[in-house]
Amino acid sequence: MDIITIQPLVALIAGVLILVMPRLLNYIVAIYLIVVGLTGLMGTFGS
Repeated sequence: MDIITIQPLVALIAGVLILVMPRLLNYIVAIYLIVVGLTGLMGTFGS
């Protein structure tokens, strides 16, 4: 699976979790940004 196909799934799961538990918003956003940043860096430096 490519990162392009995983991102919408992660966004959907995060959206549902935020609706169920709004206090998770900070953690979900922070984790998402870290994961996207790391995948971007690995794509840049990995090639």
